Amino acid sequence: MIDIAAPRPINRMLALPGLDALARLALASPFLISGVVKLVDFGGATAEVTGLGLQPAALIAAAVILTQLGGSALFLTRRTCWLGAGILAVFTVIATVLAHPFWMFEGPDRGRQTATFFEHAAIVGGLIMSALFVNSRRGQP
Repeated sequence: MIDIAAPRPINRMLALPGLDALARLALASPFLISGVVKLVDFGGATAEVTGLGLQPAALIAAAVILTQLGGSALFLTRRTCWLGAGILAVFTVIATVLAHPFWMFEGPDRGRQTATFFEHAAIVGGLIMSALFVNSRRGQP
C-alpha cells in the first residue's frame, strides 16, 4: 500500500489552532440548532415526538432537548468530547431508526428516506472520528 503524504500547505492548514474545535462545532451544529428550536417551541417538539408514536411526549421531548444540548456541550470540550460523541451518536442511531425507516417506504419516498438515513450514519461516523482525533491529541499543545 502506498502512503501518500498530504502536501505541506494542507498540513499547515490542518495544524491551525482551533481548527479541530471549529470542525466539532460544525458537526454539533445540527444538534445545537435542533435543541434550541425545540426548547423555544416546546409544543412543536412535543408534537414531533407524538407524531413518532412515542409517549409520554413531553417527557421524551425534554429528554431529546437535554440530550442534544448537553451532548453537544460535552462534545465541544476536549476533556469530554468522547462522552458527548457517544451520547450524540447513540441518540442519532435511535432517532434515525425511529424517524427514517426507509425499508417501510416505496417509490421516491424510499429514496429520500434512504438518503437521510445514511446521512445520519455519516454523522455518527464523524462523531466517532472526532472523538478518536481529540483522544489521540490529548496532552499535545
